[in-house]
Amino acid sequence: MNDYLQLKKLNCKNCYKCIRHCPVKSIRFSDNQANIINDECILCGTCFVVCPQNAKQIRNDADKVKQALADGKNVVASIAPAFAANFEGVTIASMQNALKKLGFSKAEETAQGAQLVTAEYEKIIEKGGQNVIISSCCNSVNTLIQKYYPGAVKYLADVLSPMQAHCQKLKDENPGCYTVFIGPCISKKEEADKYKGLVDTVLTFEELTEWMEAEGVEFEPAEDTVEKGVTRLYPTNGGILRTMKTDNPDYSYFSVDGTENCIAAIKDILDGKISNCFIEMSACAGSCVGGPAMNREHRQPVKDFIAVDRYAGKEKFSLPEYSSEQLKKDFKGEILHRAIPSTRIIEEILHKMGKTSPDQELNCGSCGYDTCREKAIAVYQNKADFTMCLPFLKDKAESFSDKIIRNTPNGIIVLNEELEVQQINKSACEIFNIKDSSDIINSPVVRILNPIEYITVMDSGINVHDKKVYLAEYEKYIEESIIYDKEYHMIMGIIKDITNEEKEREKRSNICSSTIEITDKVIEKQMRTVQEIASLLGETVAETKVALTNLKESLSDE
Repeated sequence: MNDYLQLKKLNCKNCYKCIRHCPVKSIRFSDNQANIINDECILCGTCFVVCPQNAKQIRNDADKVKQALADGKNVVASIAPAFAANFEGVTIASMQNALKKLGFSKAEETAQGAQLVTAEYEKIIEKGGQNVIISSCCNSVNTLIQKYYPGAVKYLADVLSPMQAHCQKLKDENPGCYTVFIGPCISKKEEADKYKGLVDTVLTFEELTEWMEAEGVEFEPAEDTVEKGVTRLYPTNGGILRTMKTDNPDYSYFSVDGTENCIAAIKDILDGKISNCFIEMSACAGSCVGGPAMNREHRQPVKDFIAVDRYAGKEKFSLPEYSSEQLKKDFKGEILHRAIPSTRIIEEILHKMGKTSPDQELNCGSCGYDTCREKAIAVYQNKADFTMCLPFLKDKAESFSDKIIRNTPNGIIVLNEELEVQQINKSACEIFNIKDSSDIINSPVVRILNPIEYITVMDSGINVHDKKVYLAEYEKYIEESIIYDKEYHMIMGIIKDITNEEKEREKRSNICSSTIEITDKVIEKQMRTVQEIASLLGETVAETKVALTNLKESLSDE
């Protein structure tokens, strides 16, 4: 299992942006996290670049180099030519001086390895016989072809990458040395691990920057004393072709950058639409200067291209010759085991997603997949789940809320800030004697009730809860709550019809009043009787008076 790209779980916010931009959809969404599927990933680094939450991080290998230095190894560096874009105004001499302060014994330009690779490409073209030749410098392109288009493996130029070729040269010249490639690429880490013995460790420009800052090392101005090699152009789009002889009329020559464009070109090759050509391919838009591990503040394609172009020369480096056998690289297809569902299963999954007919397949791409059917396949492969469909969730939420509104016994009315009815449920229609909701939708609410309370709530920002109101025109009593949502510019009334309760209360009140009236008469009569026969009745009449008075007070409390 590789860990070149790692997930910071606390940062992942379910935005699906990495899935949308992943050219091979090698990301599994599970447990509310976007996890990279290692055996499907081509390490293009797109997910790392586009993540708005900084939830992806590149494996840091600086400690490996530090340990090699601590062990007393002879550590040498191969510096990718994109450094001229990443570190503004820095020369290779400045790079060498800074790296020596960190403990490196020497540093050279990977562009020297690129020159060896260019010579091999020219030999393949001169030899002829290969219908289509695809450059093999970009490990992400190589991996893309090996994993997803194994039929095109035979078109890859069987040549080491510039990184590998240069580290081979470094090891030949410095037996037993520990080689470190420093560049803008994540995929080079995988290439170094996959092809053992040439590159011992790969650092990104970001890792180097962090290490230098930690050690307090800075780049200092220094004049170059080495040749300005033309192969410094390699990290720019078309840079490989600019270093090659392209005078063989049997071939056409062109460059393709960006993974999506590379995929389109590979498909055309396999379909027989492209032939007799040499194709320079790079997974990154703009080639290596657009690499995912360039320092973030240096993602400026035009400026970076110009920086590399101006730093490059027109001559060749003085290098020893290498045979084709020494620079040969074997590529093999890699089988991906991915279950593909039948049409029936896809249809079943679509139905579960609420898409029961083709017109419901919006293909909006919000889930990260271009089509609903691609999403259904991803669900089958356990790479996605139903909750990733935003229209589906929206419809489900709206359907659920609609059921609540439709079935609640309380009347609900929703107004905009112009006090026009936007929504009204069945219960509210019954309260206001409205036959059909369409009769009042988009009409001023004043048609059915006095809007003063609603205006007051909007002006004051203070909501009203359970206020008792008598609607004379409807002869109904209601309890009304008014809630104003400033964010959505809506005001909602929740209305409870309490007419029956109020009538029952009035009935009880009338009974109590009648009883009190009768009790008063009885008390008055008793008092007269008391005055007449006070001497005969004594305490008994007094007790009767107290009892009746208590009854009266009790009824009054009711």
